[in-house]
Amino acid sequence: MKKRLTGIVTGDKMNKSLRVEVPRLYRHAQYGKIVRGRTVCHVHDENNEAKVGDTVEIVESRPLSKLKRWQLLRIVKSAAVQTVDAAGETASP
Repeated sequence: MKKRLTGIVTGDKMNKSLRVEVPRLYRHAQYGKIVRGRTVCHVHDENNEAKVGDTVEIVESRPLSKLKRWQLLRIVKSAAVQTVDAAGETASP
């Protein structure tokens, strides 16, 4: 069984690669407080289909490069797309 994680795309400037942040909660070792943390995963995206802000599901894979150990499985939710008209005003579709 390969691990599956869900996270948010925070970087898509590389060709066929993404930077995905997976949020997690853990208990602080000394103080016991619940702390929010994040794990950064570098993901292979063969078709360059995911964009910044998308929620994606990723799955473990063999090492594809120095940092990439994950592959894009599917886009769970696309980010809201804003368009800018000639007057410079933003409008959501």
